[in-house]
Amino acid sequence: MAHQHSSVTFEDSKPSVDSPLYNVEVAGASSGRSEKLNRSRRKSFQLEDDFLHGNSRLIHINDPKKSNDGFEFSGNEIRTSKYTCLNFLPKNIFIQFRRVAYIYFFVIAILNQLPPLAVFGRTVSLFPLLFVLSVTAIKDGYEDWRRHRSDRNENNRESFVLQGGEFLLKRWKHILPGEVVKILVNETMSADMVLLGTSDPSGVAYIQTMNLDGESNLKTRYARQESTSLVLEEETISGVVTCEQPNRNIYEFTANMELKGQRYPLSQSNIILRGCQLKNTEWAIGVVVYAGQDTKAMLNSAASPSKRSRLETYMNRETLWLSVFLFIICMVVAIGMGLWLKRHKYQLDSMPYYRKTYSDQGKSPGKPYRYYGIPLETFISFLSSIIVFQIMIPISLYITMELVRLGQSYFMIEDKHMYDSSSCSRFQCRSLNINEDLGQIRYVFSDKTGTLTENKMEFRRASIHGKNYGRSIDNANHGAELTSGSVGRRKWKLVSEITTDPELMELLHKNLTGEERITAHEFFLTLAACNTVIPIVTGSESFGTDDLGGVIDYQGESPDEQALVSAASAYDYTLFERTSGHISVDVNGEKLRLEVLGLHEFDSVRKRMSVVIRFPNDAVKVLVKGADTSMLNILKDDAAGDDHIRHSTESLLNEYSSEGLRTLVVAARDLSCEELEEWEYMYEDASTSLTDRSIKLRQTATLIECNLTLLGVTAIEDKLQEGVPETIESLRQAGIKVWVLTGDKQETAVSIALSCKLLTADMHQVIINGHSKNECRQLLLNAMIKYGLRSSGCSNRSARLETSEQHNDLVDSVSLNPANLSRHHEEYETVISGGPLALIIDGNSLVYILEKDLEFELFDLATSCSVVLCCRVAPLQKAGVVDLIKSRTDDMTLAIGDGANDVSMIQMADVGVGICGQEGRQAVMASDFAMGQFRFLKRLLLVHGHWNYQRIGHLVLYNFYRNAVFVLMLFWYTLCAAFSASSAVTDWSSVFYSLIYTSLPTIVVGILDKDLSHKTLLQYPKLYASGHRQESYNLRLFWIMMADTLWQSLVLFYVPVVTYRESTIDIWSIGSLWTISVVILVNIHLAMDIRRWILYTHAAVWGSIVIAYSCVVILDSIPFFPNYGTIYHLAKWPTYWLSILLILVLALLPRFICKVIHQTFCPSDIQIAREAEISQKRRGGDGPKPGQGTG
Repeated sequence: MAHQHSSVTFEDSKPSVDSPLYNVEVAGASSGRSEKLNRSRRKSFQLEDDFLHGNSRLIHINDPKKSNDGFEFSGNEIRTSKYTCLNFLPKNIFIQFRRVAYIYFFVIAILNQLPPLAVFGRTVSLFPLLFVLSVTAIKDGYEDWRRHRSDRNENNRESFVLQGGEFLLKRWKHILPGEVVKILVNETMSADMVLLGTSDPSGVAYIQTMNLDGESNLKTRYARQESTSLVLEEETISGVVTCEQPNRNIYEFTANMELKGQRYPLSQSNIILRGCQLKNTEWAIGVVVYAGQDTKAMLNSAASPSKRSRLETYMNRETLWLSVFLFIICMVVAIGMGLWLKRHKYQLDSMPYYRKTYSDQGKSPGKPYRYYGIPLETFISFLSSIIVFQIMIPISLYITMELVRLGQSYFMIEDKHMYDSSSCSRFQCRSLNINEDLGQIRYVFSDKTGTLTENKMEFRRASIHGKNYGRSIDNANHGAELTSGSVGRRKWKLVSEITTDPELMELLHKNLTGEERITAHEFFLTLAACNTVIPIVTGSESFGTDDLGGVIDYQGESPDEQALVSAASAYDYTLFERTSGHISVDVNGEKLRLEVLGLHEFDSVRKRMSVVIRFPNDAVKVLVKGADTSMLNILKDDAAGDDHIRHSTESLLNEYSSEGLRTLVVAARDLSCEELEEWEYMYEDASTSLTDRSIKLRQTATLIECNLTLLGVTAIEDKLQEGVPETIESLRQAGIKVWVLTGDKQETAVSIALSCKLLTADMHQVIINGHSKNECRQLLLNAMIKYGLRSSGCSNRSARLETSEQHNDLVDSVSLNPANLSRHHEEYETVISGGPLALIIDGNSLVYILEKDLEFELFDLATSCSVVLCCRVAPLQKAGVVDLIKSRTDDMTLAIGDGANDVSMIQMADVGVGICGQEGRQAVMASDFAMGQFRFLKRLLLVHGHWNYQRIGHLVLYNFYRNAVFVLMLFWYTLCAAFSASSAVTDWSSVFYSLIYTSLPTIVVGILDKDLSHKTLLQYPKLYASGHRQESYNLRLFWIMMADTLWQSLVLFYVPVVTYRESTIDIWSIGSLWTISVVILVNIHLAMDIRRWILYTHAAVWGSIVIAYSCVVILDSIPFFPNYGTIYHLAKWPTYWLSILLILVLALLPRFICKVIHQTFCPSDIQIAREAEISQKRRGGDGPKPGQGTG
């Protein structure tokens, strides 16, 4: 495994340049021009040298000591853990105390440690907070232990590193920048390395970046030919790599490599990042430039932006109200204490607790017993009351919500209806904080390609020389027969065969020399050559006229490119080999080896790509393909005949787009020697630039991407995913607006929108295609005037956003009396008579609108439309459109996409959903939820979203009620106990009340309860609007709940007091009765709201009562507790049991009566649908049964 190397000196006889993907050998140039351009380049290098000293790093190849001397380069040891043994406790506690509620309970516990305020036992008062902190710390510690274990395993992996002239194994954590590392096939890169050489003589390496960005397609990386030759000759390379400082951009790398005084450009195609795997290459050698925490993989390991649930935000509002209420009742107790003390100030000497005179006996003779004066006693009473009533703010609610969300996520993940068999991917919950937000979505922002469509491209049509081809492909079977018989025996076999047009095949195989034949030849040659696709050939080693070439599979980063190259192969223009500087194309059995002089990759500014090719006869051509908006204006002006071809091509271009096909324009031109020479030197200067390299390369591309000859147009079909039209229609019925944001051209986007039922025939299309700020403003104003829309200025627009779908009831959904629904009304969006509006706007207009002061006009127009379709939009524009709604309304937004260009949009929205598609997993990694198909969004929102929202809403309200009724019961006792803040309930019962007695039912019901079955929710999408109306949780419900709580607490307190007013039982006996009564009461209260009774629900609710009673019996059996034996004395009398029964009846009767009246005379949509379910079940029909479906 070791390789010996010796030193070497070498000279370059002529300059050599690399493109971003290929090595370029530059032909000689005239001495005058060369000297002029070389002086310019030397000046550029001198300017960059000044830049390098301040903002770059120097890596000395195979000299890690010199590379790291004087610098603080990161070592290769990584650390993803948050804690160490020393800082775990303080750091974890600090992180946990970011929750204000924890600080509140900590202060309460500290106050209880002070002797005058020691209402509860000092240990008991600390128990709730310590329990919560301990559970969270154990969870965090376990998670961090797993990170430590993963880090340890990663850091102790080994790779071959050049040491003393041979490659020896070295642990990853000891590798330093500047060291030369050898990676074998299927091994993972230990650091970010610049390639020096590979087992391929051309310096090509194939890598898989799945661990980095989730993409499974192979990608190519290239070593400089200058270093490759030295590696293959086993000679030591010494030089300097000057590169940019570490950054997160995994798609760009700007650097130069200096070998013996010559500087060569390095780009993203010359670096392999940590985490990538070497594939189809025996070995690769590189020099480490970034290590450990400086690698791009580690810099990109930051988590997605933290999102908070909207309901949790409202919950904090109610927590504030409870805090105000707590302050009020504590003030009442404190003022009452002051007044009581003032009234009885002359009787205090006879009261042992308050004795004012000095005591001559005891441990401290001569000191006041326990009296500090009325003002201080009042203040102490206030603080003591806070301690007694502390559970008014439910600390257990936080843990309960986390557990419930965890359980909900489990059932969403295990839902077999959201499993995608085609990609073998199941639903993923990547965020546990926003499950309930899925039930309140008002806007869905969707990508088109790969989200609504399959992103599996198929070459369908072509326009060549102004003539349309591909119509006969509509008959697939007939086309397949023609394909197999029209060409004879195919040399190459594609993994997936493509149907071809027989007429076009005949044109390509005729021995014609006419212009149409030449155009067709250059057209398919451009498709085969102008790309970055990697051909993977299997099944044959030889290449001859009589031999089959084997099976060929194309791997590429873009499905569009793969489809075009596969189409070229189907028409016998097969790309079968790619090296660092050449490509080989089989043209109808004849091998054509082309030299690649340079390649300008596709970018979002130019919207095209080009490749400069030298043919065997030394002719040089530039082959270009790109979007029609960027291509048509750089074509040359020709004679009238060619003008007719152009008009015909543009007509076919519009026809293809109207059919929903994705189009590209293909063109080419010959380069003269002078043009080639000028481009080569500009290209070399741009490629070696460390500053603004992309801008300089773009300027260089414009030099040759002009005066092009039009060859034709390609049309690729991207079929709709299964169930997309049905899903969009269901979302529309649910009151959800769907906006599509796509990079495709307008005609294609409109066609897809029509086919997926996003646009309908009755919609009035409002088209905004402006080319200036004033034009965009005028178009927006004209549209608003034409359709009678009014601007709302900067005011709150949420009231104006109610749509016609918002509050449509179940008149057409259930077979019940429509009179029950007539009381509800519909709020319609602003539309003209005859149909709703659909806004269609392009990215160019959004440039002026989003970056200027036209956002309010766009907002007014867009929110008045049923559908918004944004075309030709950039990734940041997608995020801008989402922010347009999110920042101006209270409506919940959801963004869904499958590619890296959707990440900004996904992170901007309240809820982000990633599709496991063909464009990698960047969207998935940035999302809150991930799934395999767009159609699963229907079930995610209408079923799981609805369930999660109503469960969490009831959970929060119940937790507030559960704690408030207990606190108010204690409050009434305090008023009757001389405002002394003493408690009749034992300390342990107070602690166990929230943690043990009543916690389990809330968790079980929060995970498993269902108001409706999944079939009903899917059948009647309008039921989803209950989340828009916040029926399960709102401020009105909170105050109704508090009023009910007030009544129940009065019943709880006074029924035992009145019942035992003539008895001689002590206060601990009454406290024991109150404890049992309140536990039974809150559990029966919860049972009244349960809609789905199953075994687990019965066990949780009734088992909780049994557990509470058992705990009370155990606590009352401990001799040194003040309540010793009380339960045994009480339980043997019928009065005890009758008191509990009377409490339950009186406390719950008003609630029961109100529920009956409301459900009888004012039923909600949910209640109507539920009655329909029950009715169908009783009739034994085939309708949905309550409780069906995955949790």
